[in-house]
Amino acid sequence: MRNRSTPTRRQFLVAGTMVGTTALAGCSAFSSGNSEKPTLSDFRGSSPLVQDRPDPGGTSIDDLPDLSGTLTLYIGGGEGGLYQQLANLLQQYYDDFSVNVRFSAANQVLTEGKNGQVRADVFWANDAGSLGVVDDAGLTASLSSKITKQVPNRFHTNTWVGVGGRARAIPYNTKQFSKSDIPDTISEFTDTSNLDAKMGWAPTYPAFQTFVTAMRILQGEQKTKAWLKGMKNRGKGGMEQYKDEWFVSNAVADGDIGAGIANHYYAVRVISSRQDAPLDIAFTKGDAGALVDVAGAEVMKGTDKPDLANNFVRHLLSAEAQEFLATWSFAYPMIDGVKPVEQLPPLSKLHPPDLDLTKLANVQPTIDLLRQTGVLD
Repeated sequence: MRNRSTPTRRQFLVAGTMVGTTALAGCSAFSSGNSEKPTLSDFRGSSPLVQDRPDPGGTSIDDLPDLSGTLTLYIGGGEGGLYQQLANLLQQYYDDFSVNVRFSAANQVLTEGKNGQVRADVFWANDAGSLGVVDDAGLTASLSSKITKQVPNRFHTNTWVGVGGRARAIPYNTKQFSKSDIPDTISEFTDTSNLDAKMGWAPTYPAFQTFVTAMRILQGEQKTKAWLKGMKNRGKGGMEQYKDEWFVSNAVADGDIGAGIANHYYAVRVISSRQDAPLDIAFTKGDAGALVDVAGAEVMKGTDKPDLANNFVRHLLSAEAQEFLATWSFAYPMIDGVKPVEQLPPLSKLHPPDLDLTKLANVQPTIDLLRQTGVLD
């Protein structure tokens, strides 16, 4: 199995375009020098995929209590830059509100908790597993029902709430396949008679390891091991390995592979930057391949600003904030009034497995399994 961690020239140029676009956005709408109150256009992304969207529904920021005071926000996960941009927009919206942002993983929060020195008022994590680890340590406070009632039950507890969803998906090359060619379950991909294609994955990437963790919980270690071996040894040279799922999706668009395994938004980001790319996504049903994980937020138990912290989390579920997450990161919004980009089916049409998302934090057995099967070195 080759590790396709080095980008092609075309992928490098596309990546540079995406980074450049984000950087330019950060220098305009998100600049600290912009004294005007942000409008919906500032919250909405600039991708060609989000043009002509209807105004979002749900509760507007204007209908929420004002944010006032200084909030310490810990952000964990790979989307931290975008999350900080949203926090900056909210800071610009209110004259008397400021945010101190620290990029910190759950382990740092746990370390501070053991020392009795948690400095954060709110922890905003990229996945439910990290939220669960902090919650299990007894470091979180109950959220107001005004917050949690807006989100489907599977995407919140009484101490954390999802603010943006990401679905596991199958990006595929439309010159090679149609959507009807893509199997309905992840287990079918080990048999090349179900999809006669070279495929790609990113086993070192955290999202992939979370997905395998879900499979291990749902189907047990032995069936998961068999699936990993079957995928590794499938026909046409097995699986191509990439360093992350954005590269997987680009490889599908380039025709280097016929299909892959990735979070949905990586393929959407490729489509956004390469609109003529022969790329689409399909979703499996009811198994780990259909997992929908969430980024979410929780209020820290030790905060001396519980009202401000709860109000901030409530703002993350406002119409404007959900529009930001749907159109900048292409996440699935968590409230009914905001739609995903039109390239995606609504969240209600997906078929995720019945799974406690907080259990996904325990990835070490998954890493051990990936090494046992030779998927990881």
